[in-house]
Amino acid sequence: MDQPRIGVYVCNCGVNIAATVNVPQVVESAKDLPYVVVAREHKYMCSQPGQDMIKKDIAELDLNRVVVASCTPRMHEPTFQTVLVEAGLNPYYFQMANIREQCSWISKDIEKATQKAKALVSAAVYRVALQEPLQARTEPVTKQALVVGGGIAGIQAALSIANAGYRVFLVERQPSIGGHMAELDKTFPTLDCST
Repeated sequence: MDQPRIGVYVCNCGVNIAATVNVPQVVESAKDLPYVVVAREHKYMCSQPGQDMIKKDIAELDLNRVVVASCTPRMHEPTFQTVLVEAGLNPYYFQMANIREQCSWISKDIEKATQKAKALVSAAVYRVALQEPLQARTEPVTKQALVVGGGIAGIQAALSIANAGYRVFLVERQPSIGGHMAELDKTFPTLDCST
């Protein structure tokens, strides 16, 4: 494995992050972490200028891993993984620290939010340093389902899957299906027989 050369990029997210997290302090803290070659901030890391900054640093500073501290990975992880691919890196040499939802949006205390952001960035740096390249692949899928448990929930799940057009195997360890429901004499509100 090559020696990690990590770039850390902290987003202000306009004021979404910067209003509660002291972003310059987070950047300075990141500069002291092992393997960090560069740490920078930008108003909007997900913008084209922010993405271009990362690509430029990868090329000029020979970075081989990237950490972005911004919002949720659900929103922009694919964006930054694409940046890495376009710069010639494996997209799985990327780690995101969610300092918007996990720091700035949950606290009004700037000091505490900043300390937590520093901790999340530090954890992301240590994690990405150990990551190995992955390759995307496709696998054939068997279009069948196994439902374990023949109680009411298991029976309903099996019926729903079967109605969707898939073959279903229902497994129950007892000699009959129905679970605890089958032990009842009558059910509310109609007083019908449970079986």
